[in-house]
Formats: sequence, C-alpha cells, structure tokens
Amino acid sequence: MSSVSLPSIRRSAAVVASAVASTWVVASPAAADPSVDFQLGVTSEYVGKGVGKSNGEVAWSGQVEVSQNDFHASVFVSTAELSSGADSEIVTTVGWAPEALGFEWDFAVVNRDLPGTRAGVDANYWEYQADMSRSIGPVSGRLRVNYTPDGSGATQEAWWVEAQGGYRITGKTRATAALGVRTAEGGAEYTAWNAGVKHKLTDAIAADLRWYDTDEHDLGEPYEGRLVGALTYAF
Repeated sequence: MSSVSLPSIRRSAAVVASAVASTWVVASPAAADPSVDFQLGVTSEYVGKGVGKSNGEVAWSGQVEVSQNDFHASVFVSTAELSSGADSEIVTTVGWAPEALGFEWDFAVVNRDLPGTRAGVDANYWEYQADMSRSIGPVSGRLRVNYTPDGSGATQEAWWVEAQGGYRITGKTRATAALGVRTAEGGAEYTAWNAGVKHKLTDAIAADLRWYDTDEHDLGEPYEGRLVGALTYAF
C-alpha cells in the first residue's frame, strides 16, 4: 500500500477539527450531538472525475466524516498512482447541506493533497463545489458544479459539471448513470460518463460494479474505458 505523508494528514485533520468547532458554535444549544461515521474501501481502480487514478492497480481507501445538523466535514484518503509521481490522494471537505425549494443542496470547500508528487509540481489545490439533488419515489437526480481556480500541475482554472440520475431497484439495490464535462485552462478537457449498480450486501457492506469511459482515449490509458468493481464497509 502506498504511504501517505504525516504533514498532509495533519493539515487535513486540522481543517476537519476547525470545521467541527465552527459547527458547534453555529448550532443551537438544542442541536443533536455530532455523528461520526467511518468507511473503508477497496476498488479495482481509483477513479476521479471519470479518469483512472491508480494506473490500473487496486486502490485502498478510508474516510472519516463528522456531521451535525446541516454541516459536515470529512477526510478521505486513497492510494493512487499519478503521472505527477503522487502515490496517494487526500481529500478534505467542509460543507453545508440544507434543504430548500424542494431540493437538497450541498455547498462545499474541498482541499486535495497529493503526497509523493515530484518537486516543482503543485501537489495541493482547492475546489469549490455545489450539488443540487432531488428524489421522487425510486427516481433521483443530482447536478454537480465543481470549480478550481488553480489546479494541480500545469492546470489553472478548471470546471467539472456533472449530471447524475438514479433508480432504486429494490431497498438494497440502486442503479445510477452520470455524464460529466471537464473544461480547463492548461489541462485536459473531456466528456466522461459512467453507469453501474450498487448493492448493499449487508447493512454495512456494499458492492458497486460500474463502467467508466471518456471521449478522449488519445490522452492516455487513464481516459480509456474500464469496468470497475468496489467494496465498501461503513461503520
């Protein structure tokens, strides 16, 4: 398993701790106690924004999330194998997820850190993300807009816009499909899509089988089509 630098973990933990403290200040005295959730995962390929990030190798991940009322903060860590030399990715998220106008919203600030990146290449950058989602019976939909003013490496300003639709087949099985478009200044631009099924094997364990692809195979192996299987354990 790839290593993750201690300073990177400390930075992420500090962001989450600050977010939790802010949540306690904002929440009313009668608010529910914060909840803490953990998740461990293994996948045949780590994929982000439709692109392979572990060079076709199995990736291991872990996540901790703290939430209270409409506020949430989390740290997600996964092994990776990127062209920049990075051997892992740490994603720290702080967000506010209210309900309004019949929709569920999620406004988040995201920090991505790439331990192992070779010298001279940006290994840390920020994203600003907004989700709008709604469910009607077994059907669900989500629109995501993600923006970074200065991405990793040579990438500067970049946008990722993704629409996702889902259908609950049974109480334990859900099918989803998504279509996303990435535009970037100084970085790769492409359209990506995925479709698959997630099934809960138990209350804590879920399996996901999904096909990912893009319209830019000429950009290299990470942009080619792939079938990805994943298992997650939540506790």
